[in-house]
Amino acid sequence: MQTNIKEAPLLGQLRRVQVEQLIKVHGRGLVEGKAIASLLISEEPISFYGGVDPDSGKIVERGHELHGESVAGRLLVFPYGKGSTVGSYTLLRLAKRGKAPAGIVNLQSEPIIIIGCMLGGIPLMDRPSPNPLKLKKLLQGRTAKITVKGKEGLLEVSLDVRSKEGDS
Repeated sequence: MQTNIKEAPLLGQLRRVQVEQLIKVHGRGLVEGKAIASLLISEEPISFYGGVDPDSGKIVERGHELHGESVAGRLLVFPYGKGSTVGSYTLLRLAKRGKAPAGIVNLQSEPIIIIGCMLGGIPLMDRPSPNPLKLKKLLQGRTAKITVKGKEGLLEVSLDVRSKEGDS
């Protein structure tokens, strides 16, 4: 994690300080590409066939922690895919309709997700370190950047902390 401190101009008697921490998550690159989007993190596996509506991009699997959330245009982080091989084609269908995730990070990707991302042109990395699922409360909903080039995957998340001089 990198930390940068920037001081803003004086505003009256208070000096504002912005601290920016950059969390870098390295992993194995599987499907090349770049994207910037908000993070959508699930500790549960996802089935793209039957678990995600291919027309809307919403998670429709009953009981899933992300039920009702849309994967469209998000950086989707989940442990691994599950279900039918048709899930690969569901990812392609989502991509053709503009409803696919902007990128995917898995703890361990399996062929269904890899092939679906290849077909849909969705950046994919796995084996992330540090594990973003363990940072879910800190990262959920934040804007992040995924870059996958060759065998290298990188997820970067900026955490801005703003304070006023004299705050405790």
